[in-house]
Amino acid sequence: MNKKRLAIIGATGSIGRAALDICRTFPEIFKVMALAVKSNLKGLKKLEEEFHPELLVVFDKSAASSYIPFYEDVKVLAGQEGLMQLVQEELDHIAFASSGTEAIFALAAALKKGIEVSLANKESLIVGGPWIMKMTSFPDQIRPIDSEHSAIWQCLLGEERNEIEEIILTASGGPFLHSSYEEMKNTSPKNALKHPTWSMGAKITVDSATLLNKGFEIIEACYLFSMPLEKVKAIIQPTSLIHGCVRFCDGSTKLLLSKPDMRIPISFALSYPKRLKMGPAFYHPRITKCDLDFLEIDESKFPCYTLARKALQMGNAYPPIVVGADEIAVEAFLTGKISIVDISPLLEKTLLSYNGPSDINSLEEAISLVDFGRREARKLCRLFSERR
Repeated sequence: MNKKRLAIIGATGSIGRAALDICRTFPEIFKVMALAVKSNLKGLKKLEEEFHPELLVVFDKSAASSYIPFYEDVKVLAGQEGLMQLVQEELDHIAFASSGTEAIFALAAALKKGIEVSLANKESLIVGGPWIMKMTSFPDQIRPIDSEHSAIWQCLLGEERNEIEEIILTASGGPFLHSSYEEMKNTSPKNALKHPTWSMGAKITVDSATLLNKGFEIIEACYLFSMPLEKVKAIIQPTSLIHGCVRFCDGSTKLLLSKPDMRIPISFALSYPKRLKMGPAFYHPRITKCDLDFLEIDESKFPCYTLARKALQMGNAYPPIVVGADEIAVEAFLTGKISIVDISPLLEKTLLSYNGPSDINSLEEAISLVDFGRREARKLCRLFSERR
């Protein structure tokens, strides 16, 4: 059997490392052909030594200029041009595990070329969903890696879309599920980064603490599964054993239960339509020992969740603005310039500062609105910081 030729974009992040662990566990199935990172040269060197890929991409050009490959026959490229060249290699599958919008044009190129794609990059769909989804070459070309979207995807396999009544994503509730507003207002970045379930990067962990991340996932689900916003919601499932549910028109509901381990949805995305035998360590506890309580989201305490949904309702110009503004807001919180409860009003004011068309017509326009969101949020961050 020929090995599946893989590239991992975002190879040193938490999702990228988990994907490479699957490749490490099943070397007879997967061959790592290319790796891409933003600037983590130390981590890249270790991965190059272990997997010996043919191509490396370092997005940060200044970092790329100082990288000396471990193997003489490995090609090193840089920047956006490097990512686009990666897509042109002889590949069967690309895992987009990076954050931000830097890889969005490489994603578009991969889809147009007919390459299988595993997608953990939220921003690509939140910003470019209306155009990215039209670029797919065949059904299930995009395989979601996020545990929630993977759960929905798996629940929908073999089902008719017109029989779906409701898609339900789950959230752990983050570190502030049982905190008061005052406790959140006075919390430190250190406390916000203590996610009860997942080990992730700082940006997404803060987004999970405000539940903006769950609002973003609602937008993703609408695009991924061609569902209107009114049919997609989220609830809290604190133990993170249920990852998603789908309710159908006959009253039945499918849900997916698994241990909260990203290697499970990643393995399915990489190996689809088959499943890999992951072993007993990945099995969830007996059903009688599972805590499966569900809670409604308190939208007064987590207004970022509501704001993300509102942005999609306002038109496709608005989610990209939230993406850009949130990058700046989270950075300001992590550096102590604003409180975590300032993030929602800052994002809302950024949205209200936009006076252009509510619906735009191209991916390029969407990318420019991400920059608009960043610029406006920087101005507002200074005002919020002065008030503290």
